Amino acid sequence: MISVVGLGTGASNLVEKFKGRPEYDVYQMNDGVKRRTKRKFRLKCYAEPELYESNIPDVGSFFKDLGERVQFYIMGASYSSNYTLAILEQIKDRKVELFYIRPDVELLSGVPKLIERTTFGVLQEYTRSGLFESITLISNLSIETIVQDIPVKAYYDTLNETIQTVVHYINYFEHNEPEIGVVSQPSDISRIRTLGMLDMENLEEKWFFNLDIDRELCYYLCINKEKLKTDGGLHRRYVEMLKKKPRNAFRNISYAIYETESERDFGFCVARTNVIQKDA
Repeated sequence: MISVVGLGTGASNLVEKFKGRPEYDVYQMNDGVKRRTKRKFRLKCYAEPELYESNIPDVGSFFKDLGERVQFYIMGASYSSNYTLAILEQIKDRKVELFYIRPDVELLSGVPKLIERTTFGVLQEYTRSGLFESITLISNLSIETIVQDIPVKAYYDTLNETIQTVVHYINYFEHNEPEIGVVSQPSDISRIRTLGMLDMENLEEKWFFNLDIDRELCYYLCINKEKLKTDGGLHRRYVEMLKKKPRNAFRNISYAIYETESERDFGFCVARTNVIQKDA
């Protein structure tokens, strides 16, 4: 069981997507909660960022059933992100994986821009120091470019569904053996990462965030069950594609092939680095 936490309205809407899956225990924290429940916590909202520091909520009892593994979602420009470090401090005994959703920063200004810039940098620094297990950087703008033609009324719902689907599959891969392939264990210093989708024709990556320097990459290929039984050249074709990817002493590549009942093959990728990403 993975405990999934959404801090703020946007992040709460995102983690709502995990509720239909039994593998997740979902917690939502935002100022729209009318009444506190076992898995919903009402946060107070303030006009000035400084007021958040002097009004830190006590979430000890709210998180009393929080699991050992926590995936914590934050929307970068949200005022609620001012609570992030103080709330994380109260669950520091858990293994926390951060998921940072970044808006289109070119359109930010004023206080939201300052909040985003600070949160983006500080959380990466703390993660690289080992305080958190990892931080996954995701850009809304990148996902919009990948998915394309998203109606305005379905905009955030589509982005959230895309993120949830990819994260769930990556979690699944981590707990299940592939048909073939070996996934390398990430190095302890490569705690900054992003996710992506694959074009299965050529294994072209469609990244959710463009890392400045990627050190470790893993490709997860989901292939139709019957094709795995009958296509004798499949493994060699994919291995040859992977061998053409840029590699050196500082850039490692691994892969794994999984069975799927879907008629259409699909795949995902993960890139890790130890390099702090720039704020613009």
